Amino acid sequence: MNQAEFLTAEESADVEAALLSSQEKFLTRLTISSLRLLGRIAADSAVNLEDLTHQQVIAWIEKDSKIKREQGIEAAVLKW
Repeated sequence: MNQAEFLTAEESADVEAALLSSQEKFLTRLTISSLRLLGRIAADSAVNLEDLTHQQVIAWIEKDSKIKREQGIEAAVLKW
């Protein structure tokens, strides 16, 4: 898994094989990806995941967004 990949192909296949509705599969993929992203944000913020605040999440996403605007999408972590 590369550093900007938040859901592996194997994880996605496991979710697809699960006995879930389409909406539940989407939420499961989103949850796995979000957990991985929050782990990245916590590490970059030098805090434990459990101690991460919503303000730190907002600040991290603002910073990544600024990098994307100033340096291009390839320099940012989030590619969307």
